[in-house]
Amino acid sequence: MEADFVIVGAGSAGCAVAYRLAEAGQSVLVIEHGGTDAGPFIQMPAALSYPMNMARYDWGYSSEPEPHLGGRRLACPRGKVIGGSSSINGMVYVRGHAMDFDHWAETGADGWSYADVLPYFKRMETWNDAGHGGDPSWRGMDGPLHVMRGPRANPLFHAFVEAGRQAGYEVTDDYNGEKQEGFGPFEQTVYKGRRWSAANAYLRPALKHANCDLIRGLVERVVMKDGRATGVALAGGQVVTARREVILAASSINSPKILMLSGIGPAAHLAEHGIGVVADRPGVGANLQDHLEMYIQMASKQPITLYKHWNLASKAVIGAQWLFTGTGLGASNQFESCAFIRSQAGVPYPDIQYHFLPIAVRYDGKTAAEGHGFQAHVGPMRSPSRGAVTLRSADPGDAPVIRFNYMSTDEDWDDFRRCIRLTREIFAQDAFEPFVKHEIQPGAAAQSDADLDDVVREHAESAYHPCGTCRMGRHDDKHAVVDPQGRVIGVDALRVVDSSVFPRITNGNLNAPSIMTGEKMSDHILGRDPLARSNDMPWIHPEWEKSQR
Repeated sequence: MEADFVIVGAGSAGCAVAYRLAEAGQSVLVIEHGGTDAGPFIQMPAALSYPMNMARYDWGYSSEPEPHLGGRRLACPRGKVIGGSSSINGMVYVRGHAMDFDHWAETGADGWSYADVLPYFKRMETWNDAGHGGDPSWRGMDGPLHVMRGPRANPLFHAFVEAGRQAGYEVTDDYNGEKQEGFGPFEQTVYKGRRWSAANAYLRPALKHANCDLIRGLVERVVMKDGRATGVALAGGQVVTARREVILAASSINSPKILMLSGIGPAAHLAEHGIGVVADRPGVGANLQDHLEMYIQMASKQPITLYKHWNLASKAVIGAQWLFTGTGLGASNQFESCAFIRSQAGVPYPDIQYHFLPIAVRYDGKTAAEGHGFQAHVGPMRSPSRGAVTLRSADPGDAPVIRFNYMSTDEDWDDFRRCIRLTREIFAQDAFEPFVKHEIQPGAAAQSDADLDDVVREHAESAYHPCGTCRMGRHDDKHAVVDPQGRVIGVDALRVVDSSVFPRITNGNLNAPSIMTGEKMSDHILGRDPLARSNDMPWIHPEWEKSQR
């Protein structure tokens, strides 16, 4: 039960690190509490609402009552399965905007600007849509992670992009390329009709190396000796020894929890729970961020939405077609058109994201009572609200306390009202005239600021993008948890490599930047020079200071 490197968590970043270390000939042991990802609920892209709501695959976390959302507890699903959250997520692939990463570098994550990270995004992906538009020179062609576009067969996908164009917005052929801003096709981590999770892309190939193994276990804490991590203690009393380093990739919820249980965190909080302090790092568990979104739902005049398949017989046919051929509606996550726009003049790069879906449905799989409909998920990308993950007790079996503190600033409310009004304007364009019957949610009656605030308070949902709880920064920054190479400040031989280290949440879904972080951290762990910086310059709207679109 020992290896040179012990990786805690077989999720998006952990699998990428395991793959690169194993490929380099290092001995690696990956520890995952969850079990197998076999079976159609995970592997069939269209079944994505199932694993997220199954205790077998999900840690089952939820927030504390959110004071600004009427005391609601919001679900915070995290994957408890090989592949981690990449095995239960929506499979949406968004790198983030160039300026997100430049902001990281400006705030102390030296070496993580867009010029630094773009080569890693290219290294990790095989972009399967060359020849279908897009930006091949900005994309990777031979990485482990397959990325593709859905067929966009439903006319509603094209109506959404055309409505954006009619409203005066940019159109983009590849939001992961030079130009993020605009309306266009969405990308997904699907390959040959299967969910292409971090387990399929990275972990399975890694385990083919004799020097890489996977074990099941719940990591309770990091074992420390004289300020150095020497291994991890598992539930049941077993200790796994790391000859060189312990690498935490247990999620932005569980990585800070494990650090605190190991004596690394805010000293006063650890003392409350009778935990001896190894390193006083007040930033552990702080800086928690997420994306919140609203589903703006329209009833459809035409029976062309996915609602016609929302019955057992049709689901059985789709499932059978997928099972035997890997094709059909089951082979896509159904998020096939999207947009990234700026909320107002003076915002230099997009701060609103749209996921468009040709059915009116909730994430838990409950459809709108109206029948045929469609929806746009919309929300602000850079909320100033910050929350925290803290310990409930010193018992490793207890779930941590998760407080997102959503909507805690006036700016949040202004941003959300603007999101809803801009979305209504898009649905009012001529492109949607043949399809829009009436508004289901929020409902045409909700027009005033107070009305919209009530709607957000009652209906806003997490987009499931928690991050930031062990943020990267410089050694002299007392709120930083790790340095720009992922090393925990104040202890030796311990790193954090997952989305916990994000200084600020990126624009869009977090799976791609989480995997990129694992890819880049693996070079730091191996002591390699980072990949050569890119000279590619992203597109910024020339009129951004004066114009919203």
